[in-house]
Amino acid sequence: MKVLVTSSLYPTPGAPKVVGGAEIFVRRLVESLVARGDTIEVVRAASVPDQKAERYNDVDVYSAQSRNIYLPFTEQRSAPARGIWHAIEDWQRTADVVGARIDAFKPDLLHSNNLSGLTTAVWKAAFDRRIPIVHTLHDYYLTCPRCSRFSNGRACKHTCFSCKLLTISRRSATSQLSAVVGVSQRILDIHTELGLFSNTTRKVIRHASALQPIAPSATPPSNTLRLGFIGRLTEEKGIYNLVKAVSLLPPSSVRLVIAGYASDELKQELQNLAPRATLEFLGFIAPEKFYEQIDVVVIPPIWEEPGPIVVADARAAGKPFLGTRFGGIPEAVAHGAKGWLTEPDPESLAASIRQLLSKPHEIAAMVKQLSLQSIQYTFASVVEEYRTLFENVVASRP
Repeated sequence: MKVLVTSSLYPTPGAPKVVGGAEIFVRRLVESLVARGDTIEVVRAASVPDQKAERYNDVDVYSAQSRNIYLPFTEQRSAPARGIWHAIEDWQRTADVVGARIDAFKPDLLHSNNLSGLTTAVWKAAFDRRIPIVHTLHDYYLTCPRCSRFSNGRACKHTCFSCKLLTISRRSATSQLSAVVGVSQRILDIHTELGLFSNTTRKVIRHASALQPIAPSATPPSNTLRLGFIGRLTEEKGIYNLVKAVSLLPPSSVRLVIAGYASDELKQELQNLAPRATLEFLGFIAPEKFYEQIDVVVIPPIWEEPGPIVVADARAAGKPFLGTRFGGIPEAVAHGAKGWLTEPDPESLAASIRQLLSKPHEIAAMVKQLSLQSIQYTFASVVEEYRTLFENVVASRP
């Protein structure tokens, strides 16, 4: 099968930028399909001017220049500039690079992922050429210019007027899709409740397997509970609430290990929230190095986290997690992940951590369960589900 894949970011040596788990997932899916014998090309949004095409791991990767007032995924812009950028983004009608690759490559199917910087024009390029389209929902781009449905410190329960205005074209373009995939039932439900995809094949494919092989690590006994946070250190990810929660605990009882980029200013800001607590900043680090230094990973988002990959990574590393009841986290527990659920505010997080401190045998028991658990749903299972969906969509093409 020949598949053209689009993604806002697709890390390669020439353009290694990574913002979240979506682009890591897309690259691994692409490389897994190639390993199966499929032929794949990728189009991503250019993150630098005149970004050249690359061939990486047997995949040709092309970069589409944004027709907007600035390139995506660069430095923070002013609110007026962002507003203009999003308005232009919503009404973008052409995707020259995607159209050119369809004409030259002649794919059986287009698989689109995150769209920021590329826009729904990639769908029109395929639709006009009668190429079926499968789109995977990794974020909320179709209903929110910020892609997060998060504002003023909380998850949005309703779509505000500005978001409706700035996503009119995006939402109407969904009629061109052959199928849509949600990385959790929750992200799919949020979109369908807003009236999207009513006549589109819908499927949930949870990314409930580690993106990278992680060997389970043994945890030496300790009187200090080692909590871990890995990911972007942003408000919606819950890092501030977690640090505040740690500040409410006896300093000698816990240590918070933080993996992810943090400027010196952010490190100081977080330490000021918990001046007596032990915070250890690891920076960017391989997941296996992170997990061998912790007892419990904390996943404390305060937004509708679509499908947190850290849940699968923790499971593969043999570590239980403490997570909030947002997005795909409760679903992961229902489908075999091992952990506890709590509310996202600092007091609730602190209370849940106290419970763990008072019952170390529960942590030990869960670690043992993870070590004995046979993980039947692997990344190969994810690839197989996508491959089957692609085949069905192509077979049903008029």
